[in-house]
Amino acid sequence: MKKWLSLLCGVMVAVFIWCGNVSAQGQIKVVRNYAKPGEVMYHTGLTKEQIGGAKYALLPGDPGRVEALAKAMGPAKYVGNHRDFTSWLTSVNGQPVLVMSTGMGGPCITFAVEELARLGVTNFIRVGTCGSLQEDLNIGDVVINKAAVREDGASKAYAPIEYPAVADLDITLALRQAAQELKVPFKVGITVSTDSFWPGQERHDGFRNYVPRSLQGSLQEWQALNCTNFEMEAATLFVVSNAFGLRSGCICGVMAKRTNSEALASRDAYLLGQERFQRVTKRALEILLAQK
Repeated sequence: MKKWLSLLCGVMVAVFIWCGNVSAQGQIKVVRNYAKPGEVMYHTGLTKEQIGGAKYALLPGDPGRVEALAKAMGPAKYVGNHRDFTSWLTSVNGQPVLVMSTGMGGPCITFAVEELARLGVTNFIRVGTCGSLQEDLNIGDVVINKAAVREDGASKAYAPIEYPAVADLDITLALRQAAQELKVPFKVGITVSTDSFWPGQERHDGFRNYVPRSLQGSLQEWQALNCTNFEMEAATLFVVSNAFGLRSGCICGVMAKRTNSEALASRDAYLLGQERFQRVTKRALEILLAQK
């Protein structure tokens, strides 16, 4: 009897908790778990005070790219380094902007968005590199992604596969306007976000030089479907930010032209692409911050 009473009480508590999170219209109430003053985020090592009220965050994958990107935006200062997450604070139009590395792949993006959202960041722009899938995209060009194919795994923890991975319209248009004004060669398109740099992008230069049969021909298929590039983070960023009611965008420099080969760009070509996406990103931030 005690066992059944205990089970019944547990069910009643669960129903009570559920009802407390559901409105009279049957909609689930959204609870936003913002950080307390001085609370240190477990993975990024940041506090609300450290980021100075920044509403925008630039998210390169590579920690080694953070300092240069922050300084390209304006006066910048080092904030901290914890795990994959190297952070600098800069400013554009007098407004604070956080620049923080995420590491590679969708799971790392979830740590960044989850914890920065708790600190009050509402806008995220991935600033990274990619491999182009179309003939008219050359090494050193810029790709602005309006959407992503969800070949990642992390985004499925936040929304079913039918949920679209789309960038925020205002951020995308600001990036496009910036590229046009600066006369930087660019293309707006759909990225293919993969969890694997080698088989997932049908590369044959890995340790075994082997691509499973299920992925053989995938490069040609994405090209035929007019996708613009391969990278590894945008789909997760778009899905998580949209699910949270936040905004995000993505700009990438082309570092491999997959219509020709699997070779990566030379150092000079890499620096050209980096200089271009830095300038476009800064101008886009100026446009976005002027809208408020």
